[in-house]
Amino acid sequence: MPAYNSIFNNDPNPPRLIGNFPILPLRTKTRGPAYTLPIPNPPLPAAESPDPDSESYDILDEVISLFRANTFFRNFEIQGPADRLLVYGIWFLSDCLHKIKPHASARDAQKEVMNLALDLNFAIPGDPGFPLNQMYEAPRDRQDADDETKPSKWWLSFTKRKFMGKAL
Repeated sequence: MPAYNSIFNNDPNPPRLIGNFPILPLRTKTRGPAYTLPIPNPPLPAAESPDPDSESYDILDEVISLFRANTFFRNFEIQGPADRLLVYGIWFLSDCLHKIKPHASARDAQKEVMNLALDLNFAIPGDPGFPLNQMYEAPRDRQDADDETKPSKWWLSFTKRKFMGKAL
């Protein structure tokens, strides 16, 4: 049985790519390079995500819903650019879970995950220290690459992970 792939690979409107990494829409109130999806009406409880058929379903919902099933697979066939984002998101989610201690309070766990998300020392695709450069392309030109002196907060949410037997 193969691993579960992203439903966003079938999107009729291809996403903007940086290298071969897609910028998919997100359900958020924060402005950024990704398009914003509408908030579900009526609002969902914090622990629930919308159905995959909903217009509010985003790649982060998919990462969370496919995390448990896909972590049991040692191989993953990439069928489109959304799968690269799915793989990277699963790696990040797994790394977050590795940072949380078994007997930590909710506040300590939240603090550990926030520190991981805000960590400035990580490699992005195209950097020599990035472990999966054969799977991810570097940005094509200077405009796609961030010129800022600090990493973009949009990349910080997708950092180091252990999935498919590899850690970033």
